[in-house]
Amino acid sequence: VNLSRKWSYSLNSKQDSATIYKKLKKANPAPFSALIQYENFSIISSSPERLFSVNGGTLETRPIAGTHPRGKGRLDDTQKENLISHPKEIAEHVMLLDLERNDMGRVCEYGSVYVNEIMTLETYPYVHHIVSNIKGNLRNNIGIKEIVKALFPGGTITGCPKVRCMEIISELEQMPREAYTGSVGYVSQNGKMDFNILIRSFIHKNNTLTFRAGAGIVFDSNPLRELAETRHKAQGLIKVFES
Repeated sequence: VNLSRKWSYSLNSKQDSATIYKKLKKANPAPFSALIQYENFSIISSSPERLFSVNGGTLETRPIAGTHPRGKGRLDDTQKENLISHPKEIAEHVMLLDLERNDMGRVCEYGSVYVNEIMTLETYPYVHHIVSNIKGNLRNNIGIKEIVKALFPGGTITGCPKVRCMEIISELEQMPREAYTGSVGYVSQNGKMDFNILIRSFIHKNNTLTFRAGAGIVFDSNPLRELAETRHKAQGLIKVFES
């Protein structure tokens, strides 16, 4: 199950969301960044994770499962090796791959779902992640409604089995996640779609920034290590406060 905790920071001076977004992109660049501004609040995201994309009838999801902090110099290479060879991280990643493949199978043609990129290391300013990519051919007459129903919320930010994990999250976190682990994306006129998972993301409201970071808890998890993982994931967002 993926459990998260909350940070909150009151800004010393009034700042607009676009300025904060620029700071976040500089401090924690990521491929699925987004800024959504509403009347009373904004969502400011530097997400590294894709929930799903659609292009020419091909559905893809790109789950992240497995995180280690960056190191300096040779230690950084050691951290990479430790991550990609860690039994707990590998087992967690494979379990979530199976969950995502099953979810995609609900909207894709039988036998078309496959993993085309498995357990790749992606490096960000403060952490290394294990990432895989899954593809499938959408069945006829499948649209965004059916895709969201099948894939949302992403299994990497709930756990497996998904429904029971969401019940445990509700029991233990005891407050709404709000936008955290939701999704922002677009649907174009030609049918292309791309949606992220809202991790590494702020809610900007009343001159206050709030965000959450989580870690995947399994039977043999080390509580202190999982707590430290939430701090590592939060570093890029905390950097915005310091600037």
